[in-house]
Amino acid sequence: MERLEKQLDFALEIDKEKNVFRQTHLSGHGRNENDAEHAWHMAIMAYVLREHSNAEIDIAKTMLMCLIHDIVEIDAGDTYAYDEQALKTQSEREQRAKERIFSLLPDDQKAELSAVFDEFERGETAEARFAKAMDNLQPLMLNNSNGGADWREHKVSADKVIRRQSSTALGSAALYEVTQNIIEENIKKGNLT
Repeated sequence: MERLEKQLDFALEIDKEKNVFRQTHLSGHGRNENDAEHAWHMAIMAYVLREHSNAEIDIAKTMLMCLIHDIVEIDAGDTYAYDEQALKTQSEREQRAKERIFSLLPDDQKAELSAVFDEFERGETAEARFAKAMDNLQPLMLNNSNGGADWREHKVSADKVIRRQSSTALGSAALYEVTQNIIEENIKKGNLT
């Protein structure tokens, strides 16, 4: 019973991810998306786009990475990809959050999910590289569908977006090419400086 109670406590705790709102807006100029929607979207994208991975991947593990990579933001808050100041403390904040949130689980599951989270953060495996490509591509697609409104609002430069998207190539050369086309189009439209 104690194990089940811990698992259910964790399940209820992660519901809070639905209340962590991102800078990215839903397509069609909708409201800001939340972290849970972002993670769900990434996981489905990973499944559908897996054939474009640079290497063979364990799709279940990749989807799990997509689903848990932002759970830490329940405590750490969302760190906007182009916020230089917040990025300086992101790792420290997220490590503390990882310890608290995954500690709600039984020890074996805490160790398992912590390891998957850390693997994603390191970006050294094919699964992590492809999951990170999804983490880059998903908000880029949404922002593009909204006419670059989020980039304009935050005065994001093309250089910053190009730098962030460079890691997409490590997971998928084909999807990296898509990101480059989107960036070039948004430079021409004046959405990126």
